[in-house]
Amino acid sequence: MSKEFIEVTDINTPKLSIYHQFSENQLFHINEPDLGIFIAESPKVIGRALDAGYEPISLLLEKGQTEKEAAEIIERCENAPIYIAESQVLTQITGFHLTRGVLCAMRRKVLPSVESLVKDAHRIAVLENVTNPTNLGAIVRNAAALGLDAVLFTHGSTDPLYRRAARVSMGTVFQIPWTFLPEGSEIDTIKGLGFKTVAMALRNDTKDISDPELKNADKLAIFLGAEGDGLLPETIAACDCCVKIPMAHGVDSLNVAACSAVAFWELVK
Repeated sequence: MSKEFIEVTDINTPKLSIYHQFSENQLFHINEPDLGIFIAESPKVIGRALDAGYEPISLLLEKGQTEKEAAEIIERCENAPIYIAESQVLTQITGFHLTRGVLCAMRRKVLPSVESLVKDAHRIAVLENVTNPTNLGAIVRNAAALGLDAVLFTHGSTDPLYRRAARVSMGTVFQIPWTFLPEGSEIDTIKGLGFKTVAMALRNDTKDISDPELKNADKLAIFLGAEGDGLLPETIAACDCCVKIPMAHGVDSLNVAACSAVAFWELVK
């Protein structure tokens, strides 16, 4: 079925205001008390969001993309208006050149409760105050690729649906189950659900990452903190044990996303 494209030559077109006039935080709150919206970028990320049941509001594409990777996305967004623009117009709207020239505004969904999300889970990641969207997206991708059952976030973490986080995750944020923990009772909530809690931290009083006790634990929650600051001292103290990845050549630490890949690989297999 052929699609009708709406050509855009002016970035001030009212229907496109959600793409360039609002911050991502404003989009999150735009429909309060109803759920907000988010912007997904690139055909792969948008496709995975559609697979997960997110509803498209509109598509914004570079003219040359309509017959390329975006063709299938266009077909799947049959009830959403499709705007097209020259590359320079898109650059004005987004502030940078889009390598694949496709954006999609989408409605958020109600997040599941922690209890329902992890009821059958055996290995989960807990991200505490990870505010860098690049790190968060990379950790989510690692979690999905290396077989974790779910990812939980503290309220100090950035939104996993923010455009850069979702893009860096390659859309895996729409594939692996995730939700936010109740504020102020994160450790108690996880322990109450039967998980052994492991803090990834630069401490000397640590277990070896290959310790059989960790490998054989039925339910394990792996805590990771923000780049630089790491986990809060009170979180480390409250966890059942602490794990440090052995280092060579005097290197003191890994980037948190790299750390997550090593930890997930060792503690999930």
